[in-house]
Amino acid sequence: MTGEVGRVALPQHTVDSRLVVVARAQRAEDYDAVLDVLIDAGIRSVELTLTTPGTFDRMPHLLAQYGAVADLGIGTVTSASDLARAADAGASYLVTPITSPAFVAQATDAGVPIVPGGLTPTELYASWSAGASAVKIFPAGQVGPGYLKDLRGPFPDLVAVPSGGVDLAGASAWLAAGALAVSVGGPLLGDAFAGGDLVALRDRAQAFVEVCAR
Repeated sequence: MTGEVGRVALPQHTVDSRLVVVARAQRAEDYDAVLDVLIDAGIRSVELTLTTPGTFDRMPHLLAQYGAVADLGIGTVTSASDLARAADAGASYLVTPITSPAFVAQATDAGVPIVPGGLTPTELYASWSAGASAVKIFPAGQVGPGYLKDLRGPFPDLVAVPSGGVDLAGASAWLAAGALAVSVGGPLLGDAFAGGDLVALRDRAQAFVEVCAR
């Protein structure tokens, strides 16, 4: 699915749900139990992180298990080789914490959506003008939703996904400010990857799904 020329649009589950859950586990085998709960609770977009050992090896299994109902992206991409491998692995989208027009070009050439991180107007515009699918305002907790409203002055077409410290109230505020979606980690996942209560995880996930669906 492509948007304007040279820009690959984000996949539909992500756009429709307006919520990306960043799954950072100790090992890739831990994804399954948590993703079972997240998907059942209505989460439709999960960013698997390359700081989790074994993510690439686990990807075929995860796509077979959840790929029909949810977008599975790969994040924390910090090298051209990892970007190529993530694209080849079937990632629904790619996320990088850095501003790199070269990464945007590489992902676009591969036909895979990419969301590069940045904080300053210069960084965010550099990625957007290079053809990024969206830009990740990171760390979003350091600026707040009003920042996106300010950015929309000079950059009215900017498509943004805030990430980092976005809690339930923040998700609602960022979306009201015009974010395409919000990227959420700790405030939703809590201690789920450390043996935490999965019933509580389900409750938190459902609360975020409800807020983001409004």
